[in-house]
Amino acid sequence: MENPIEEIKKKIDIIEFIGSFITLKKAGRNFKAVCPFHQEKTPSFVVSPERSIWHCFGACGEGGDVIKFLMKWENITFIEALRELARKTGIKLNKISFEDKIWQKKERYLGMNQLASEFFHYILNKTAFGKKASQYLKDRALNQSIVDKFQLGYSPSSWDSLKLFLKKKKYEEEEMLENGLLVKSESGSYYDRFRGRLMFPLKDGRNNVLGFSGRILDGKEKEAKYINTPETPIYHKRETLFGINLAKEEIKKKKNVFIVEGELDVITPYQHGFSNFVAVKGTALTNEQLMLLKRYTDRITLMMDADPAGIESIKRGIDEAEKFDFEIRVVNIDYAKDPDEALKKDPTQFKRLIAKPIPVYDFLIATAQKKYPEESAFAKKKIGEETIPIIEKISNPIVRTFYIKKLAGILEVSEITVENLISQLKRKKKQLSLNKIKYNKPVEDSRELTVDKYILSVVFQMKIQKKFITNFLMF
Repeated sequence: MENPIEEIKKKIDIIEFIGSFITLKKAGRNFKAVCPFHQEKTPSFVVSPERSIWHCFGACGEGGDVIKFLMKWENITFIEALRELARKTGIKLNKISFEDKIWQKKERYLGMNQLASEFFHYILNKTAFGKKASQYLKDRALNQSIVDKFQLGYSPSSWDSLKLFLKKKKYEEEEMLENGLLVKSESGSYYDRFRGRLMFPLKDGRNNVLGFSGRILDGKEKEAKYINTPETPIYHKRETLFGINLAKEEIKKKKNVFIVEGELDVITPYQHGFSNFVAVKGTALTNEQLMLLKRYTDRITLMMDADPAGIESIKRGIDEAEKFDFEIRVVNIDYAKDPDEALKKDPTQFKRLIAKPIPVYDFLIATAQKKYPEESAFAKKKIGEETIPIIEKISNPIVRTFYIKKLAGILEVSEITVENLISQLKRKKKQLSLNKIKYNKPVEDSRELTVDKYILSVVFQMKIQKKFITNFLMF
């Protein structure tokens, strides 16, 4: 009887399968695409239908079969990928047993988080302990269906309620600690990390609960407004986007994703029918988050808070997004601090705003103009200082030329002047980079110095040997 793994691979057309994730183009007997696993613009990802394998001939050098592709795409273990493909093909894996400790731990920790999420959700909706949090959500105009959709919960103001619940489910305290649900005191005792907080499960695109974010309700000054699961074997902040599990299909459909800062800035729009919103965990987009979004769209629309920190977050986001050749736009909410507040104040105006996002470079140039509104040479100089570094990073020559012309008009100088300023900045950055390399890299000796060192070394060795022989003979 044929091996079930080989049977699965035979049943799946590798071109059709990989083509459902990325765009493949015929290239002779094979198919090519831009590699989805590293940044590149020239296609180096090749799929061979005859051999049923794929390989990247670019920077990452990855390759394999359909199982390996799914593992890489979904960031899952071999067994998880095999199970999913078995379900897809209708092949049973009953006779296959695996000893994969990484998979076993991941499965166990995901199961633990799912139970914790159900526990928090139950406390919020079915007990007196959750009434305060439940009222808070009602005051934020969130209905029960949306609470259930995002599986929101409440962690009671107790030191060990979750710990005791999970112990009954046969989990050990050390496991709960490693999975970020407990904290260990100096005395060695364990207690719940999340206490007295509104709970947001952080899920991946496959609906697995990776971790949690907990928001304080009474706003005590001594406590952080939000606390999050720390880095664990299954939760990595740089790879996580809140709401991606519910937004990914709509992102594909709309060919655009709105990126916001907070969980409620995803949940409130979702309740109003805007379901292609995700939130970053932190203040800036990461390479890993952009790599994930690139699977679904080439366009991102930033909706960061309308404050200096939000502006800086947008600037940092450009640095990474430019590498992936995203079309980057911005929605500038001028009548509220964030999407959650904007929808509460005026849903109609919010809908108008998100329908007309502006290119990120126009937004940042306009921001600099507002910051320095005077019609003076010094104000123009300041505008240039803030915007030249942004334009210098634009990789597409057409887009860069467009903004050089625009900025020249604003600064009332020639386009050549702007281009010269960009060239000066490039040279300065290159020099700083070279200085850094020179500082870090040991200085190589000249040929003459190397020869001199060698001769001295031989002389010293001869003297040492002569002294040793003399001493030996005297002995």
